[in-house]
Amino acid sequence: MNSISKRMFASLAGVAFCSLAIQGLHAQSGGSPAAPAADALPNWAFIWDPNVKVPPPDDKPHSLPGSSASYSWKQARDLFVAPDWHPADHGPMPDIVANGRKPDVRACGSCHRAEGTGGPENANLAGLPVSYFVQQIADFKSGARKMSGPNRPSTSLMMVSVKAMTDAEVLAAAEYFAALKPKRNVKVVEADTIPKTGEARLFFTKSPGGGTEPLGRRIVEIPDNEEQFELRDSAATFTAYVPVGSVARGEALAKTGGAGTTVACGICHGPALQGVGPIPPIAGRSPTYIVRQLYEFKTGGRSAGANALMKQVVEKLSQEDIIALAAYVGSQEP
Repeated sequence: MNSISKRMFASLAGVAFCSLAIQGLHAQSGGSPAAPAADALPNWAFIWDPNVKVPPPDDKPHSLPGSSASYSWKQARDLFVAPDWHPADHGPMPDIVANGRKPDVRACGSCHRAEGTGGPENANLAGLPVSYFVQQIADFKSGARKMSGPNRPSTSLMMVSVKAMTDAEVLAAAEYFAALKPKRNVKVVEADTIPKTGEARLFFTKSPGGGTEPLGRRIVEIPDNEEQFELRDSAATFTAYVPVGSVARGEALAKTGGAGTTVACGICHGPALQGVGPIPPIAGRSPTYIVRQLYEFKTGGRSAGANALMKQVVEKLSQEDIIALAAYVGSQEP
């Protein structure tokens, strides 16, 4: 059996196993009731404020603690450059990850960072199975995977880039990111009141004037060092503020399914949520990103292949359930 056949066999086996678990969900809940109306779009998870004025980039080299590299703001904003602040921490980047291919394919490592860590506004790619990565690019290309919310430039550029990628480029990127060890870069903190925030185009940032605000029914994920994050350092970390009690509520849902509300996450994603075969690891990933994906599964933004199974898993989840699951999953060790 060649490597491609093995990946296909593993994928089919994983999907079949999860399908049996989902059938069990409907059996114990008395069949397949009509899905409740989806909650409104959680705007706080799909941030885009085009009115924020960004200072013009300069050519001055900037340095960051823990790195001997230096990059200018102009380089950091050039999406055909992936700033590599810690080259000793990973293998050689394929050209498609480091530089992209002009005019349409941006460097994967620019937005998703050289070590795949990403940020609240996009996906963490480190450790994703090759077959899963390849399938997601195929779904973007075919339109089977869409993105809700405002038409953010990050979304538009992503769609243009993936449609122009060759199969060889997709595979090179997939194998590079799959070989990276996921890093813990998000601290989940339960709170009723959080630092006062503003929107920095695609993510939340602390207000320079200080103060506090109520968290309410949302997750607010903030870079701990905004300059480090915007200079695209893979070592950037984040604090995700979540409602009080949400981690325990999410743990109960993730481990038990909540008495028929959903399916225990570990059945498909593994007991530690670190992935099984072609099924992706989810532990320790951005809670904001997890919210977006659960919303997309529920409302049809992700509908191809095995994604149809996830729609059945999330169809009964309220927005509070989704927030709780994201809080718990984000708090786990990747």
